[in-house]
Amino acid sequence: MSIYDYVVKKKNDEEVSMSNYKGKVLIIVNTATGCGFTPQYEALENLYQKYHERGLEVLDFPCDQFGHQAPGSDDEIHEFCTAKYHTTFDRFKKIEVNGENEEPLFTYIKENSPKEIINGLKNKMAMAGVKKLSTTCKKENDIVWNFTKFLVDRNGNIVSRYAPIENPMDMEKEIISLIEGE
Repeated sequence: MSIYDYVVKKKNDEEVSMSNYKGKVLIIVNTATGCGFTPQYEALENLYQKYHERGLEVLDFPCDQFGHQAPGSDDEIHEFCTAKYHTTFDRFKKIEVNGENEEPLFTYIKENSPKEIINGLKNKMAMAGVKKLSTTCKKENDIVWNFTKFLVDRNGNIVSRYAPIENPMDMEKEIISLIEGE
């Protein structure tokens, strides 16, 4: 199996094969509209605008599993993101990322990603506190909170996993390296 063997759904239930993203560098992220990390949408859109023409795609998967911070419908979430943060990248149907109803794509990603990147003692302490709040993080590789970011190379390999507290702009050097094929 590879990341390209999975099919996901857009907010209108249209099925999208992950194989449509072959040859692209991907940021796959679980999001929420009412989270303290929600302003990261701005940085994600910035990266998308800056590198989309060079092969970057941002794939947004809203998730309401962490503090019920994505309570709206798929349409409401989309309207919020486009109005407040002017996002233009692909947004998919709201999913679960942990537990028995988790999206199969996320099962694969979690099982095939490296250890999560958390820079600095302050961020590590903050994420330890967040983990205590997470009621769905039961297994070692489970997602702890909203805005966990996975970076995928052009061959479909999950090369990095960034903690929710990490600013998406901190991924920029690695994104450039993947785009340029280094």
